[in-house]
Amino acid sequence: MVRTLLVRGLLAGLLAGLVAGGFAFVLGEPHVDAAIALEEQAAAAHADSTEHAEAPAHDHGDEAAVSRPVQKAGLFLATGLYGVAVGGVFALVFAGLRGRVGPRSDVGLALAAAGTAFGAVILVPFVKYPASPPAVGDPATINQRTLLYVVMVLVGLAATAAAVATARRVTTGPWARWSWAAGVFLVPVAAAWLLLPAVDEVPQGFPATLLWEFRVTSLGTQLVFWAAFGVLFARLCERAARRPAAVPG
Repeated sequence: MVRTLLVRGLLAGLLAGLVAGGFAFVLGEPHVDAAIALEEQAAAAHADSTEHAEAPAHDHGDEAAVSRPVQKAGLFLATGLYGVAVGGVFALVFAGLRGRVGPRSDVGLALAAAGTAFGAVILVPFVKYPASPPAVGDPATINQRTLLYVVMVLVGLAATAAAVATARRVTTGPWARWSWAAGVFLVPVAAAWLLLPAVDEVPQGFPATLLWEFRVTSLGTQLVFWAAFGVLFARLCERAARRPAAVPG
């Protein structure tokens, strides 16, 4: 059964990744192009002001090592591979949760698990460390920023696991169960939001509208992916449940 779930996860992840790639291509890439243009303008202005003739430090245009047209085409490859990886992990986790936690039906569990994963892995870290376009962020701090983001992801996962375990132990009624689970989830998440250091490296003069639109589109891409993945995985589970069982010969 695990092998069957794994195949479902890989297929649903690939399709959801391509759907999310289409969303990012149509709505996200224009914001990336605008941010890159701002970065290159700033680099050119700096070179002129210091009378240096060397090229900008970060070349994202057609003369870059990987040109923008190639990057845009590779977007679908990246989101597809991302979907396959996520789908495989999700299927293994789903197999462990099946019949033990959450809704008893595979369809309900698939939708609930996908929504929970989006909240824990995407939304929780995004609130503290939202995505930033090119020209935002100091290259010297990329390792620190990555580590902080990973810590926030781990906090979200740990809080979710604790909340699920709490919900299973509370048997005094649904309201008490969900109240305790929500509290157990929010306490460590809110503590991490407050205690972890903030990251604010937006350069002065960077358009606030472009920054906001990029971040909304980035979050929207993840929302589209997880919504599509949850629906596709649930649909595959539903079709498998409707399939008549083989009769022994």
